[in-house]
Amino acid sequence: MDELIKLAIAEDIGDGDHTSAACIPASAQGRMKLLVKQDGVLAGVEVAGRIFCMIDPAVTMTVAIADGQPVKAGDVAFYVTGTVRSLLQAERIVLNIMQRMSGVATQTAEYVKKLDGLRTRILDTRKTTPGMRLLDKLAVKLGGGENHRIGLFDMILIKDNHIDFSGGIENALHNVQAYLSRTNRQLPVEIEVRSLQDIQTVLRIGGVQRIMLDNFSLADTRKAVALIAGRYETESSGGITLQTIRDYAECGVDFVSVGALTHQIKSLDMSLKFCEA
Repeated sequence: MDELIKLAIAEDIGDGDHTSAACIPASAQGRMKLLVKQDGVLAGVEVAGRIFCMIDPAVTMTVAIADGQPVKAGDVAFYVTGTVRSLLQAERIVLNIMQRMSGVATQTAEYVKKLDGLRTRILDTRKTTPGMRLLDKLAVKLGGGENHRIGLFDMILIKDNHIDFSGGIENALHNVQAYLSRTNRQLPVEIEVRSLQDIQTVLRIGGVQRIMLDNFSLADTRKAVALIAGRYETESSGGITLQTIRDYAECGVDFVSVGALTHQIKSLDMSLKFCEA
């Protein structure tokens, strides 16, 4: 995360904030407030603190609303005090990150609310903005969802392309088990299936912790859950929307993964404005 913040600072400030340098004396002190302009779920407050600190460790921040809390238009999330130049240099970086993170958290909370009373949990995916993955996934957690794998390195997820290039589910599973043994790695294994027949093959071979039901109809999802019968975790995925997610959860799956949590979001509007000391 610190590396991402450094890149954001370098991208925005370059060889200097010449407007602030021209307009504002170096010693001038000021105070700003983070004003929320839309209802939603707040995310990115702690990250904002790190941004201010990286730009100027002397900036002080007073938090009024913590990460993960619901907010409404007109709320003030925090106040910051420091040299005006430092505050203005941090302004756009803070807003860009917080607006996106809060948008992700807000959308995630809407999906989570649809599953009130059910045991099914909502997962994110790898459909994130390059370089922003940790922030996107943190925002999902703040919105009440859970994180799937972070990247290609922390889990084995055998998807349709892996299966097709391997020559079928059986070959793919045997290849994975041989690889884990050969490299002495202990990684969770999930496999994507496209039919009830695929599930039968996985049940016969084993060697997984979770089965992903890819683009299954509701009727086939119910059949799949009954067929697996709790022997492995189950995950529904593929084209599931806010309107259909509860229907899939009621089929009895353990997880529903939703790419839209991070790749079809609307940023939450907010501003960082001057205020009296």
